[in-house]
Amino acid sequence: MTRDAVTVAHRLVLEKFPRARAAWLGGSVVTGGVTSASDLDITVLLEGEPAPYRESLHRGRWPVEMFVQTESSLMRFCTDEIAARNPTTVRLVGQSEVLVDVDGSGHRLRALFLRLLDAGPVPPTGDEIRSARYGITDLLDDLIASDCEDERLMIATALATGAGELLLTGYGRWIGRGKWLRREIRSLDERFGSDWAVRLPAAVRAVAADDIGPMVAATDEILSLFGGRLFEGYRTRPADAHTEHQGAQ
Repeated sequence: MTRDAVTVAHRLVLEKFPRARAAWLGGSVVTGGVTSASDLDITVLLEGEPAPYRESLHRGRWPVEMFVQTESSLMRFCTDEIAARNPTTVRLVGQSEVLVDVDGSGHRLRALFLRLLDAGPVPPTGDEIRSARYGITDLLDDLIASDCEDERLMIATALATGAGELLLTGYGRWIGRGKWLRREIRSLDERFGSDWAVRLPAAVRAVAADDIGPMVAATDEILSLFGGRLFEGYRTRPADAHTEHQGAQ
């Protein structure tokens, strides 16, 4: 953690939110992996209005993302993210440096969110796994059938994401978006001695070089962990079918 980041974040919160109940600095500057593009992810807890809102700004050399919440809005985000198995806000508060804590809520909520993060997501249902298998199978068929280089590359990117999310969900792990998807897969690799965080990006690069073989092999291997490809006999309720049909145009 860079002390400059903490100092800048603390001063910014005091300047913009003198009545904040609590504030936390999360993200890469706290958990590690800072790059030249890293920003300050600051969550601020207010008693009421103007929260909730989000604001982006710059302070010195730092880009800043400010997530301004009430306790009720913060808990709604927490509930929704846990249901989606993508705990962005839960991470930002649970794995954070407390910047301000006027009433004890800063340390209380950080401890709560860290417990939720460590507990992991709820196990997936059989329907969720079957739906993921069906969607990935559909993409895989499209990849194999496509004769358009640009289409294959875009399908491969979607496959790497879908297969990676199935892998994490099937093993009871959190998912993520962008860099966090790879970080969660890398964490799974460390736990099980696998190499998916290397293989899936490498498979996308292979498709870009006009070789779909590694992507087909990697996807089939992940699918096989959870029952294999799925098409024949797959059924959904009407509301689910409409959603899935939108991706199969």
